Amino acid sequence: MPLFKRVAEHDREPVPFLLDGQPAKGMSGDTLLTAILTNAGHLRGSDFNAEPRAGFCLMGACQDCWVRLQDGRRVRACSTFLEPGQCVTRDPGRQP
Repeated sequence: MPLFKRVAEHDREPVPFLLDGQPAKGMSGDTLLTAILTNAGHLRGSDFNAEPRAGFCLMGACQDCWVRLQDGRRVRACSTFLEPGQCVTRDPGRQP
């Protein structure tokens, strides 16, 4: 179940992308964080355990929103804009 729900703005262009290999859809102008959390219940797993994380500061300072792109780059989801066709992978966090 998505963590975020759009309540007012629905008229921007849809942007398709892949989230962990599954088709997903954001909107033009979304950050990766917004696009992911309107499609999923969490952003990634914690570095210390598998507890779900959803970002923290939302301005690129805390580094709690890292995700990986298809080319292997690790980017901050809160300050990286969604692009059509992007393949985004969430980190599951430290597993027991």
